Amino acid sequence: MQAPLIHKPDSSVRRRRRLAQTGEVAATLAVIFFVMFPLVWMILAAFKNQIDVYSTRLLFTPTLDNFRAVFATPILLGSHVWVSALVSFLTVAITIPLGAAASYVISRHRFWGRDALFLLILITQFVPAVVVAIPFFTLFRTLNLIDTPWALIIVYLSFTLPYAIWMLRGFFDSLPVEIEEASFIDGCNELQTLRYVTLPLIMPGLLVAAVFAFISAWNEFFFALILTRSDALTLPVTMQTISGPRGPMWEQVAAAGLLVMVPILVMSLFIRRYFVEGITVGAVK
Repeated sequence: MQAPLIHKPDSSVRRRRRLAQTGEVAATLAVIFFVMFPLVWMILAAFKNQIDVYSTRLLFTPTLDNFRAVFATPILLGSHVWVSALVSFLTVAITIPLGAAASYVISRHRFWGRDALFLLILITQFVPAVVVAIPFFTLFRTLNLIDTPWALIIVYLSFTLPYAIWMLRGFFDSLPVEIEEASFIDGCNELQTLRYVTLPLIMPGLLVAAVFAFISAWNEFFFALILTRSDALTLPVTMQTISGPRGPMWEQVAAAGLLVMVPILVMSLFIRRYFVEGITVGAVK
């Protein structure tokens, strides 16, 4: 009886497979490097002195002088911190209720032009900031809102609110309608059902949308630079003023940037278990 033949894959096929796997690993490492390099550079620069910042040496003596210098200035201890916090929290406080209400209506109610309205909301996300900068500036100058927190809040809502509507609609669409119908049978009206039944079930999406709105407002630089002068300066704009006789002091800028990241890191770690669910569920209908 003849033994069955075992066909081994051709060596060229194995070679191409190994090359493909090597290419995938190399591409992944390259992407990770380009994404992480600015963050790693900032962390290292925050602990360097002014000479080591411009040096290519990998070994250096860490120092905390940059953090002491930053705290000695009004950048992280002045009114700019409170303006940034006020703008960020108010942006979140307005984005989440309006975004939840709008996404609920789009998801649960059938009306003429619903899909067109949702598409229009998404299209606003693709408008470059430079295109709307002059119209916003002209509008706020007419309303006497230049150099006020409200000008920044209104601008930030123009891109945090569409994102919240898009994400939360995915959560509402993923919930069975029968859950809400059961609450209607128990005597709840639509508002009570939304408050006590539906919103608690989409809490991961609400948290992810809130974190996105906070980060967007906290880190935003372009509009804050254009629409503020002195009274409503935020931290990103104030950080650019860190300079010495010879120009920007990058080591202190890095230290200030690292400190500005702390609230975002704390918030992200606090709700990290909701991130994956919020991104995956909210991205599909």
